Formats: sequence, structure tokens, C-alpha cells
Amino acid sequence: MQSIAGEIILSETAFIFSLSAHQYEIRWFSPLTEIDFCGHATLASSYVIFQHLAGQGEIEFITSQVGSLFVNQHSDGRIEMSFPNQCPDVVEQVPDALLAGLSVAPITVLKNRQAYFAIMATEQEVKNLSYNSEQLKQLAPFDLVVSAKASASTNTDEYDFISRYFWPANGGDEDPVTGSIHAGLSPYWAKQLAKTELVAYQASARGGILYCKISNDRVLVSGFAVLYLKGTVYI
Repeated sequence: MQSIAGEIILSETAFIFSLSAHQYEIRWFSPLTEIDFCGHATLASSYVIFQHLAGQGEIEFITSQVGSLFVNQHSDGRIEMSFPNQCPDVVEQVPDALLAGLSVAPITVLKNRQAYFAIMATEQEVKNLSYNSEQLKQLAPFDLVVSAKASASTNTDEYDFISRYFWPANGGDEDPVTGSIHAGLSPYWAKQLAKTELVAYQASARGGILYCKISNDRVLVSGFAVLYLKGTVYI
């Protein structure tokens, strides 16, 4: 599986194994290593099950690190994933490599089991910041997400907060759209904005919109999938 992910060179490659009609084991691999938790590859796997494997109703994915992930498909095709709440905690001692790795200093730094969270003062700072991959590699095994509240000029119906995700220690420089980190971003911004339903925008070169909802100890993250390739892998 790692060798296949290394050939595909995208973040991430998901592998699923059917345990029953509604239950699957899932594992995720970056080009460099196995990943504990990945949202967008789970969404892609769910799309394949719903559209090409005749899947119906709720899907349960069994994982080794984050327990069971539950997935449903809305009538409009949007796929909703139920993740464990991974709200980050404030970091008392910010790593020097984090500060040296970003062109803009964060106003707050937090951390959960997956990544450091660098909260910026403005949306524009998130969009415009540059980063040093060699410095950020020193945060291993943690990745780094930078985030800010949507600016006043942004239509509030469009999105509530913005982010970018960097993971040079585990797979690549900048991730296009990172579903898993929204299990931490969503509860953080839900507290800051005093709302339980949020729309997020990940400002990578490709970009992506995620719909997030806090439900007790779970975070519901949803989005749309698009088929771009069908093929055969030769071992």
C-alpha cells in the first residue's frame, strides 16, 4: 500500500476492505508514510462505495487510531462524515521552528493529536503567508494548520473561517483540502463564533469548501466528491 501511494504521489491514497455491506476497514497513506486520520480520502472512498459499489444507508469505517467513522449521503449528493471531536488546546511553549517557519506571527497557537494550530489575526494573512518547509519539518510528528476568521468583507453566507494546511514532515508541503483537521478547527471556531454550524474554506491553490456541524462529542464534516479517474493498478 505504501508503494502504491508513493507512485500516485497525492495526499492521500485510501485503501478499503469490505467487512460487510455497511462496514469497511480503511487505511490512508501519504507518499511518505501511513496517516492516522484523513477526511478527504474518506469522502472519496465513500463516494466510490455509494456510486460504484451499490452502497446504501450509513457506512461505518473501522480505523486503528480514531475509532469508527460514520458516513451518510444527503439527497443532493453531499457526503457527510462523522468524526470524533478533536478540539485543540492552547500551547504554552510555542516551538521555535513553528515561528521560524511562517512569514507571519500567529496571535495564538494550539495543538491536538494531529497538528499545531496557528491562529492568525486576519483572513488576508492566511492567504498571503509564505512558509519554510525545512523549519516546519522539525514539528514532526505534528503538522501545521493556519487559520483565521473570515474577514468582514467576506459574505458571511459564503464561509465562516479560512485555513491552510502544511505537512512537510508527513507527506507534502501544502494539502489541497484536509477534512480531518476540521475535526479540530470546527469546534475551535464554534466556540469563537458562538455557532454550531459553520462553513469553512481551505485556501490552497485548488481550494475547497467544507460544511461543518458540532453534534455533542462528534464533528460532522461534509462536502461533494467528483470522479476524475478510473483505472487499474498493476502490482
